[in-house]
Amino acid sequence: MRLNGKKGFTLIELLIVVVIIGILAAIAIPKFASTKEKAYIASMKSDLRNLATSEEAYFSDKNFYSATNAVLNFTPSTGNAIAITVSGTGSTGWHAVATNPRVTSIASCQVGVGTDTTTAADGVVTCP
Repeated sequence: MRLNGKKGFTLIELLIVVVIIGILAAIAIPKFASTKEKAYIASMKSDLRNLATSEEAYFSDKNFYSATNAVLNFTPSTGNAIAITVSGTGSTGWHAVATNPRVTSIASCQVGVGTDTTTAADGVVTCP
């Protein structure tokens, strides 16, 4: 109902719109939070796949694996930390674990090759 022929929205109409926007935001925000964590996990998996490629290229040249990112010329994505463990003299296998402090749903992702692998198969990235 408009008084004096003025145009515009009433207070009730504005309140209804604000309530609808609030309900939509309450539904959408949790979905976006889980999407962000999935992206961090995907970056950890990608880093481990790239590390596996670097390790195998290094092994192809030197005939042993390396335990250092610098020697492999490998830099993990921002926020990811990767620890590499090499078996024996470096010629029997390696294992790497990636972590990210922003990921709370899993502890880490891992990959390995040779005798030092704890994954299902050589070079397969797992996130238990």
